[in-house]
Amino acid sequence: MTALISRGGSQPLAPVIATLTALEARHGGNSLQGLVPGLVGLTAEPTGWCNASDLKVTDLLAAAARRWQAQPHAAAALAWKCYSYWVALPAVLGFAGSRRVPLMTPDHVQVRVSDHQPFLTLALRAPVTAVLATDPIVATDTPGLLIVEDEEELLGVLRRSLVNAHLDPMVDDLRRHVHIGRRTLWGSVASGVAYGLSRAADSLPGPTMDIAHRLLTALDADELVDLSERPGGGLDIQRRTCCLAFTLPTPKVCTTCCIRGH
Repeated sequence: MTALISRGGSQPLAPVIATLTALEARHGGNSLQGLVPGLVGLTAEPTGWCNASDLKVTDLLAAAARRWQAQPHAAAALAWKCYSYWVALPAVLGFAGSRRVPLMTPDHVQVRVSDHQPFLTLALRAPVTAVLATDPIVATDTPGLLIVEDEEELLGVLRRSLVNAHLDPMVDDLRRHVHIGRRTLWGSVASGVAYGLSRAADSLPGPTMDIAHRLLTALDADELVDLSERPGGGLDIQRRTCCLAFTLPTPKVCTTCCIRGH
């Protein structure tokens, strides 16, 4: 059973923002270049921004083609890899770090796309945060809460808001414009989730491997990456699909790529 208390609160996001800030402190400013500082954007869209629900895939693909000088299928794969990483990161780290999950539905996400670095920037608008009924914030009548009974329900909310409402429809739209496999695209989601957790490992309670498998299983993506614990913390990640960066004019083979060493 869920209960919604109003809309628009940013206070519930404080521990999520703290986890993101710790990641940035460890890995440098570029490690959060795809998210606005503080995660929450403006109520109305400034110039160059739009709600994710209004983002046109054709515009995203055109910007990606200019950014990477890539053929359509590679531009689509790289645009998706970037987009899905940044849109998933707050929800993934929110669950892993504090069991607070910002709803990353298209109506709550603002997007700015560029044909230079950073390719895109995301912000939350009028955020709603799913929290456990046992979370102390529930007793404060703070606005912007979606209250759920347990962690399995919280994972269900994460999946429905991130995947069912946002990423799945976007995959379908991408594939209407470009011939590219769903497995290829979801491989980037799986590696992005694991990569984000690995980079934030120092700030997360409990074993990173366990939480990675739990989240990837909830997203039906666990079989798309092979994970192993890295000495000193974090994860070694091996994709089972390729993001197609090796097809760029200046080829790149990512450290997690399935073709590395072939």
